[in-house]
Amino acid sequence: MQTHFTLAQLADPETARSNDILRKCVHCGFCTATCPTYVLLGDERDSPRGRIYLIKAMIEGARAPSAAEVKHIDRCLSCLSCMTTCPSGVNYMHLVDHGRHHIEETFTRSLPDRFMRGVLAYLMPRPAVFRWAMVLGRLAKPLAALLPATSSDPGGATFLRRLRAMLEAVPHRVLPPSPVDRPQVFPAVGLQRKRVALMPGCGQQVLAPEVNEATVRLLTRLDIEVVNVAGSGCCGSSVLHVGRNDQAIALAKHNITAWLTEIDGAGLDAIVINASGCGTTVKDYGHMLADDPVWHEKAKQVAALARDVTEIVAEVGLSNVVPRLVMAHPLTVAYHSACSMQHGQKLDTLPKKLLRDAGFVVKDVPEGHLCCGWAGAYQVLQPDLSRRLRDAKVANIESVRPDVIAAGNFGCIGNIASGTGIPMAHTVELLDWATGGPRPAALG
Repeated sequence: MQTHFTLAQLADPETARSNDILRKCVHCGFCTATCPTYVLLGDERDSPRGRIYLIKAMIEGARAPSAAEVKHIDRCLSCLSCMTTCPSGVNYMHLVDHGRHHIEETFTRSLPDRFMRGVLAYLMPRPAVFRWAMVLGRLAKPLAALLPATSSDPGGATFLRRLRAMLEAVPHRVLPPSPVDRPQVFPAVGLQRKRVALMPGCGQQVLAPEVNEATVRLLTRLDIEVVNVAGSGCCGSSVLHVGRNDQAIALAKHNITAWLTEIDGAGLDAIVINASGCGTTVKDYGHMLADDPVWHEKAKQVAALARDVTEIVAEVGLSNVVPRLVMAHPLTVAYHSACSMQHGQKLDTLPKKLLRDAGFVVKDVPEGHLCCGWAGAYQVLQPDLSRRLRDAKVANIESVRPDVIAAGNFGCIGNIASGTGIPMAHTVELLDWATGGPRPAALG
């Protein structure tokens, strides 16, 4: 793609990087075939190639985007399927994040839009506040039926439709804080083989505390010491994807400071992350802080240590698998490869191998490259598109007739589970069960 940035524009490092990304695009259109929003809407502007043109126009023109341009960029899931498909190596992830940041800096959204995004950006990185919001949300949940279930916008991006989606997303039961989410050290059961930090996360603490609990049990059983480091928390992705770069960077710095303190103290072999969306972001900390001379090398050091929990289990080997006395026959697992896992971190076969090693029969999901529609705040901000993607994903999963569905991202789990009666569990819960842990609650 030809670009026409001025020398003054290219003096900005972020613009210079986007220029390099843009110039790699050869307009081939391969990305359109694997883009969920283009598949649903058939609008070039709702494809990666179309959004690349829109982002180029607003950044190169050094202007505020139009409302139409913002609408189409807002519909992007950041699923990154286009990056897996692209033969030219276009880093769409970094480009769309730049586009969102540019929108946040130059475009004035409507008051209802600003309110909704502001509420989400405030709640999601703060587990304690988020938990109380969920408790209060349960009281208001019955009111969802009084709000519109459809919208004039194909994505459902109208205030009342979004409000309904937000209330529908409130869980029927809000669990108390898990004791494992407090800063502490969990010693290895046997002779210590590794020492790792477990990222506590933010929304997962509230919506799926059982995942961190299963992770601690599994890793300590595999002779890994696990530390929940004081000061670590939200990775920043929840606000990064709505263009709030400064807030995301502040959250990243909190984590970097906490983990480097632990590295310089008792030491760490890895930073383990069990929510794949968070893993994609932490592994990209070096890019996020590329322009900060004080923090860049620190960020790269942390990013180099980031591992998905399945990577660590594979490194030490899945041992002590309990004989399948816990089940009458091996369960068939449909493995949903979260977008951030397969496209963001390029981890697709490894989790499935571990599940097979644990004694499960694993089946791939048809059209597994397409997003389930969760995508962080997307299920609230674009609820109609999110629901259509979820329903398509559920239909594909049910076609393989599994006993249980597994995934490595708590958001995908909650979203898909809301559309099917098939039980669903995090991959680490199944591995924990297979090595002596409790039966996942979802399996009854």
